[in-house]
Amino acid sequence: MATRMDDDRMAEECETCSRETPHEVSIKLRTESRKEENAEFSREPYRVTTCRVCGAETSTRMNNA
Repeated sequence: MATRMDDDRMAEECETCSRETPHEVSIKLRTESRKEENAEFSREPYRVTTCRVCGAETSTRMNNA
């Protein structure tokens, strides 16, 4: 997952565009449990990238333990 900075933008390889494009990158907490009583204990951080050219979104779990 190569990332480079260019003019205050994140550029990464986009699988949909098949080239390096500017991306928006964020970290989001997602609940993985479907049971309400466990939901508060099942939140995990995900790195979410969105291609600014085609809008394709990719999520990667941060702590793959």
